[in-house]
Amino acid sequence: MDNFKTNEEFKEVCGYDIDGIWFPRVTRIVDIKAKPALYRFYGKMSSFAEGERIKKQSATEGTLIHETVEALFLGKLAAVPSSVEASITALRDFLETNRIVVDPEYVERRLVNRAHRYAGTLDAIAEIGGKRGILDIKTSQEIYRDYNLQTSAYLAAMKDLVKGLETRWILRIDQSRPCIYCGALLRNKGGKAQVKTQWNNPSMRTCVHEWGPMQGHIELKEFPKWENDFSAFLGAKRLWEWENEEWLTKVGYLK
Repeated sequence: MDNFKTNEEFKEVCGYDIDGIWFPRVTRIVDIKAKPALYRFYGKMSSFAEGERIKKQSATEGTLIHETVEALFLGKLAAVPSSVEASITALRDFLETNRIVVDPEYVERRLVNRAHRYAGTLDAIAEIGGKRGILDIKTSQEIYRDYNLQTSAYLAAMKDLVKGLETRWILRIDQSRPCIYCGALLRNKGGKAQVKTQWNNPSMRTCVHEWGPMQGHIELKEFPKWENDFSAFLGAKRLWEWENEEWLTKVGYLK
């Protein structure tokens, strides 16, 4: 359990006040699940402190991407920060090529599920290939199955409010510099450079790399069957409530 100092701190970090009622937020709830990829990340670090520093900087970089994408979706993007220019250029091309239409009414939209007592914030709702669904933005190295818990909670909260809402997508935004000789990728996240190679291509591991210009990478993946994921989310929510029972009782969420 986190070391919170006051009820107010717990409520601020872990939830939202909506119409005078406090609800835990989806992203805090799903944090209760074990994350093997995160454990592997820490295992590669020289110390826990280094891992925390890189994780914090990565979060800051991810926030910049989200804020820039939000401005793009709302038609308010005046200038693109140079550090994410490759990503946003690739995203613009991807949206146009795939005819993705984002509903500005639901960009960074607060949501609440009163029946199951949780809240969250949507990245967007979009129409893709004739279907309408939740669009969640990620800046991770890959698309992890854990994301299905979060998006299922969003869909469950919005399905009765948004006509025709039927599916969900993860839109992963990334950027890296390719080697001009072998195609290996140099990815810099959180101030730490990492070379990504293909396991079945030994030439990538022996190449004397020369890195080309930064390129953006966009990956879109649909997860249409959400009900089973939502059941798993509710299980995670119950475990999170058990883990934080003392604080949830103090703030009046649990009796």
